[in-house]
Amino acid sequence: MARARRILPGFGLSLGFSLTYLSLIVLIPLAACALKAATVSRADWYELLTSPRVQSALKVSFGTALVAALINAILGLLVAWVLVRYAFVGKRLLDALVDFPFALPTAVAGLTFADLFTANDFRTGWLARVWNPFVTAVLNAWNATLAPLGSTAGRLVRPDGWHWHLGPAWQDFFAGYASPTAIVIVLVFTGFPFVVRTLQPVLEELDPELEEAAACLGAGRWCTFRRVIFPMLLPAWLTGMALAFARGVGEYGSVIFVSGNLRYKTEIVPVLIYDELGEFRYAHATALAMILLVISFAILLCINLLSSWTRRFA
Repeated sequence: MARARRILPGFGLSLGFSLTYLSLIVLIPLAACALKAATVSRADWYELLTSPRVQSALKVSFGTALVAALINAILGLLVAWVLVRYAFVGKRLLDALVDFPFALPTAVAGLTFADLFTANDFRTGWLARVWNPFVTAVLNAWNATLAPLGSTAGRLVRPDGWHWHLGPAWQDFFAGYASPTAIVIVLVFTGFPFVVRTLQPVLEELDPELEEAAACLGAGRWCTFRRVIFPMLLPAWLTGMALAFARGVGEYGSVIFVSGNLRYKTEIVPVLIYDELGEFRYAHATALAMILLVISFAILLCINLLSSWTRRFA
């Protein structure tokens, strides 16, 4: 049986070039990393996986990246909707500013946010002067109204009934500099464009006749968005959120300036890997990289499978 001829020639050449490029840039380095990590003994693997410092760094890295991705998913959807559906003065400038985190070095972004949180002169530090009193007032109001009788332990406790008391640990959690909140803020900044640029083409290609048909059938605006528009946006929305999450997990340049790199509090896995390299424990650093890689790949795989499922049945 004769093989069907393709309209465009060069499939074999382009496929070979793509596989070669992918192997040199992705597969071979990952294989080398895996082989280096294989030299770590089982005892060392167990020590790494059960180390409180490693577990804390994993929680900070994945927790802050997930929170930032969820925030970007909401803000990115709103911004993409405004850019596609409305015409206003300065629209092109706003559309260009969306890509600003791509062009700005992450170290510059981290240094800028660190100045906003820590400096005390009139030009910078305004975020700290606004954020810190706000957090203190909110926590004090919570404790004064809902937990008049409660412990001041360093964690969230439930002293009696449904009275929850927010202890000093929450003050540290929401504090500006050297807190998980600061890490989330810079991750929102660096991952924001992924959601917007993923949703924009899908929004532009939506057929307005679908919305008109829903309106003719008596559906309101919220019902039309929830039942007609959002199911078509869901695969792209999940993809953009996954890209923002992946960027947040591996972010290093901007986080080190605002996190303070405090052990068991704001230390992230990339900083831990860098410390291992500085102490010439290359195998341990590679093992930590493999742990980060496997967990990230598993989470992204689940998100992509969910996106494929929604694309098929939406």
